[in-house]
Amino acid sequence: MTRTDSLTAAQPQTTSQPTGRVSLDPEKAEDGLAQLVLTVIELLRQLVERQAMRRVEGGTLNDEQIEKLGVALMNLEEKMEELKEHFNLDDDDLNIDLGPLGNLL
Repeated sequence: MTRTDSLTAAQPQTTSQPTGRVSLDPEKAEDGLAQLVLTVIELLRQLVERQAMRRVEGGTLNDEQIEKLGVALMNLEEKMEELKEHFNLDDDDLNIDLGPLGNLL
């Protein structure tokens, strides 16, 4: 048996059934990483938005600060929509199921 034959024999055969192993397909890894990064960004965006609303309702911001904050949050939301479209993701894709803790978002 040649070295090439032994390498070929050692490679797992692809089947249609899941093997429980991580896919090493670079394209799928990139998609998964993009989904994870956008999920974290969306979580942080929502937290910042909630904190901003608390500050507005608490009266700790003046009108100019409220306007700037509103514009910044709208721009961030718009950019998130662009990124989700670029990576073919929607809101459900970013809402990770945390098992007994429920959904992330």
